[in-house]
Amino acid sequence: QVQVAESGGGSAEAGGSLRLSCKISGYTETNSCMGWPRQAPGQAREVVATLDNDGDSKVADSVKGRFTIARGNGKLTLVLKMNNLKPEDTAMYYCAADEWVGLCYAWQRSGEFAHWGQGTQVTVTS
Repeated sequence: QVQVAESGGGSAEAGGSLRLSCKISGYTETNSCMGWPRQAPGQAREVVATLDNDGDSKVADSVKGRFTIARGNGKLTLVLKMNNLKPEDTAMYYCAADEWVGLCYAWQRSGEFAHWGQGTQVTVTS
């Protein structure tokens, strides 16, 4: 049974920073994709960033230069470092993983991520 648990959400002022962490267990990372989809009320789900098993990362244009995806201090720990936060970053952030690495390069199919956390809320105030 794959377990996904993200944490680190909360409130931050515009221009501030937050660090989200995700721990995945019961998961085979070979040929895999892990990432951070987010969703705000009334908005479509948006993939913020992904990281594949080779360490190749992609970041959405909307957060480019501000957000960074990386491995945490464990093999199956994923981190999203968010700097220079903007109010429009307010959303529920999910950690998601899939055993198909191709999903990191097919964000339009993000709904196919097999494993999801319950989400952590990020609220950015102006």
